Amino acid sequence: MVIKCHAKINLALQVKGTREDGYHLLSMVNLPIDLHDVIEIESLPYYKDTYIVCDELRLLNGHSNICMKVIEHMRAKCGFQENFLVRIHKGIPSAAGLGGGSSDAANVMMAVNHMLKLGLSTRDLCELSLPVGSDIPFFLHGKPALVEGIGNIVTPITVKKTYHALIIKPEKGLSTKDVYKACNETERLLIDTSKVVDGLVEGDDGKIIANFGNDLFPAAKKLLPEVADIVAELRKDGFPLSAMTGSGSCCYALSCDAKTLKSEEKKWIKKGYDTYLTKLL
Repeated sequence: MVIKCHAKINLALQVKGTREDGYHLLSMVNLPIDLHDVIEIESLPYYKDTYIVCDELRLLNGHSNICMKVIEHMRAKCGFQENFLVRIHKGIPSAAGLGGGSSDAANVMMAVNHMLKLGLSTRDLCELSLPVGSDIPFFLHGKPALVEGIGNIVTPITVKKTYHALIIKPEKGLSTKDVYKACNETERLLIDTSKVVDGLVEGDDGKIIANFGNDLFPAAKKLLPEVADIVAELRKDGFPLSAMTGSGSCCYALSCDAKTLKSEEKKWIKKGYDTYLTKLL
């Protein structure tokens, strides 16, 4: 099987508390985008191990790769013996807040379920995935969604407008673990995810702008001040729907005007940034 594994951006990310086990309780508005990795997966009926091959050397350590983790977790829970060769062709930057690893893992889970005819529902796969990665359930649904709890409650939503996105990536990435740790010591923003959802459904950018935000942003900009500079400049350039996605370090600008975003992209390319011009799915 050959599969596209799409990235996401967080239009809103609200930290609502912390559980006793350390997991953060969240309320997020997640939007899938066309930027994607490509995974090739095939069964290895006569092999005694599963192999992960990736064209990004930093992610090549097979047994620590999240795709290996979900296969071995599924094996333990479902009892199959089959092994696989998984080739990951990266298009989504890593340590960027775009969910590339979680998207890859979700699509590997769906592929194994299909190839082995395990008969697992989306709900089954979501429950299986949580011990491995809390972002995986969103990617198993693959639609714009309000995501709550620790990532386990996914409610699909509709988006009225057709948005395009300009992604700006700083040279340095950010560790999700480090950002969440720092988040415990930073202020919370005024975010209302329910009103952001209403704005998307109604096509009301004003309502979205008044209520969106990312509670991880204050922590991330302490660790990497550059993200604050990028967001500020995007907004100054006339893109009020600009923010950092996830735990960073990528930032984005949303607009229905692809030509304006293309013009903005040229500026950031000249400044030496990696950029990705894409659209919402």
